[in-house]
Amino acid sequence: MRLSSEKSRLLTWISILLIIGFLTTIIGSYIVSRDTIRQNVVEQALPLTSDNIYSEIQKDILRPAFISSLMASDTFLRDWILAGEADQTQISRYLKEVKEKYGMISAFMVSDRTDHYYYADGLLKTVREDEHRDEWYFRVRKMKTDYEINVDIDMANRDAMTIFINHRVLDYNGNFIGATGVGLTLDTMTDIIDSYQARFHRNIYFTDHDGKVMLAGKSMTERGRITDMPGVASIASSILNRDVRPTQLEYRHNGESVLMSSRFIPELDWYLLVEQNITDDVLPVRKVFALNIAISAIVSILILVLTLFAVNRYQQRLRLIAGTDSLTGLLNRQAFELVFRQAMLDAERRGKPLCAILFDIDFFKNVNDQHGHLAGDRVLQQIADITRNALRESDIVTRWGGEEFLILLKDCPLEQAHTLAEKLRQTIADHTFVLDSKDVKLSISLGMTQYSSRESLPAFFSRADKALYEAKSKGRNQVAVSFSDNEDRRM
Repeated sequence: MRLSSEKSRLLTWISILLIIGFLTTIIGSYIVSRDTIRQNVVEQALPLTSDNIYSEIQKDILRPAFISSLMASDTFLRDWILAGEADQTQISRYLKEVKEKYGMISAFMVSDRTDHYYYADGLLKTVREDEHRDEWYFRVRKMKTDYEINVDIDMANRDAMTIFINHRVLDYNGNFIGATGVGLTLDTMTDIIDSYQARFHRNIYFTDHDGKVMLAGKSMTERGRITDMPGVASIASSILNRDVRPTQLEYRHNGESVLMSSRFIPELDWYLLVEQNITDDVLPVRKVFALNIAISAIVSILILVLTLFAVNRYQQRLRLIAGTDSLTGLLNRQAFELVFRQAMLDAERRGKPLCAILFDIDFFKNVNDQHGHLAGDRVLQQIADITRNALRESDIVTRWGGEEFLILLKDCPLEQAHTLAEKLRQTIADHTFVLDSKDVKLSISLGMTQYSSRESLPAFFSRADKALYEAKSKGRNQVAVSFSDNEDRRM
């Protein structure tokens, strides 16, 4: 029980150490890998994407703003307005050339003197302050900045939703004389955003200074304000900071982590937002994490199985060493006492006879004195082999001490035990021992007895020892029997 308990504790501690070691290594590797991915996205991928997109915007979105600026400062356009707008074909031809040269969906000009709205095909209409569709013009007239970007319908293009760049036109003294600009359809800009997203594999959209989503790809279904968008709302105030430098943020939505880079673009008066859901990026790391867990579990089980095998093997060897005489390979006295107790209980329960034979080698001291202790050891080994071969498989032999041996005969009556004892005595007496190239004859004296019900262990062995002493006193090389008080003394 004690060895079993020690083994259980050993395996438990090994299991705990293995689990702690593997989990510490695996979890540590997972955290490092996950944080490295997050750091690369935050410090490199998103800022780089934002910079690239900003460069693309300068070409795709800011380019129309530059065109509008050139138109507003064009001397022909200003001189034509100041000259009284006499020849409308001149302005139409001018706007048509701008539209076709720069690939715009529309090009326009509104004169503040006449309120005429010109486009590539001539005069479109006269703007009125009470007309809802003309509110943009009167807003531009009052604004302090040079231009604005406005999303509105384009009457000159079958009311298609269009992004207009409206630029104020000033005379040579700085007085407002009209508004000019170009337009891009919203579908065109949406395609541009989709191309960004496909190229950079990130979600990209623009908001105004109030947080309203002004421009986004087709995949973005929520087009309200970011203050109302799940997840993004928690960082909306940090986004709308008018900082031209990229601001790195993070929010969670539906249990997933989303990293965001936000930057204010003064030319557009919009915010560029670039998002990346890092759940997909971390997914391979999580798969490796799960694989490592599985491999660690298998390795742990294999180590425990091998440890259990090794422990059992060494435990058996320890038990063998602890219960076996190293010289003869027979049971030693301590192990024999355990075996005898079990045999005694079995004999009591089943009512079967149990006999013991105690014998020693006659004049064994002479062997050691004349031939040496090594020769004496060989004699003991040969006696052990002869004894094993002379008995039944169920009989148990032990080296009782020195040159004494004890045999336990289970389910064996006294008469049969006496026969076995005589057979053993005769076999050893007939055997020739070769010691120092000399043939030597040896004999043994045997004392035997039968277990009596409820007899104590010391009493049983004492009677066997008494019988051995009797055999020696009668001249050795013979068998003597010790009977209990209630046994029939006839053989």
